[in-house]
Amino acid sequence: MTSQSVIATATPIANASSASAFHIYRTEAKYEFLKTLRQPAYVIPTLTFPLIFYAMFGIVFGGKQAIGATNVATYLLATYATFGVMGASLFGFAVGVAIERGFGWLQVKRASPMPPLAYLAAKAAMSTIFSAILMTGLYALATGFGGVHLSPARFLGLAGTLIAGSVVFCAMGLVIGCYSAPNAAPGVVNVVFLPMSFCSGLWLPMPILPKLLQHAAPFLPPYHLAQLALQQIGFEGTGPAWQHVAALAAFTVVFLLLARRGFKRDDVNVNA
Repeated sequence: MTSQSVIATATPIANASSASAFHIYRTEAKYEFLKTLRQPAYVIPTLTFPLIFYAMFGIVFGGKQAIGATNVATYLLATYATFGVMGASLFGFAVGVAIERGFGWLQVKRASPMPPLAYLAAKAAMSTIFSAILMTGLYALATGFGGVHLSPARFLGLAGTLIAGSVVFCAMGLVIGCYSAPNAAPGVVNVVFLPMSFCSGLWLPMPILPKLLQHAAPFLPPYHLAQLALQQIGFEGTGPAWQHVAALAAFTVVFLLLARRGFKRDDVNVNA
């Protein structure tokens, strides 16, 4: 067989394999989204709490106050969008992985011919969709009732930044899901999520928080994503963007290594 015939034979096989893998990833993501959509315990808090908090603190109490050259409503649009994306990612991964791990469903998926990354990619896609829905709602609320004047281009920059940065919270949620019992995972997420959000300046503007929290905030991942989000709406923030990107990348690597250790621990327990 000539080299040309080998290439001609291999090309359709490679194309078929790529198409099959794409179909698997797409199908897994589709049913992960539909499954989550039927869980009001996830959908309602994820899509409503950031909207309610923003309406209270950004529109009702914020009024026409300003932080530097940025009004409070615009400032808090960035931070509450960060808060919402963080919650969608943490709860989407932590609770789902903990439940599926605890009941053995994760082991079944890992034993199937499905590509290992399809499971994680599906959860990431689901979190991204809910994050996009939430950010669209916040944008509509801010422009319609908060007097925020943010161009669609700036909003898309904000949304893209937050969705890219949500990887760190997907990884954090994966860690919680790997080490928590199914019934304990929601509580663990809340214990981590709510204090970390407040201390990172997501609920109230960072300049009005106590000095102790202002000094502690850079050691928390939400702070760095919030600073990147604020830069997208025209607020200078603290420090250059590359420092915040580097910090988020470092947090992501640490969380992924911890999650890998958790998966290996499960493998040892199953084999034992």
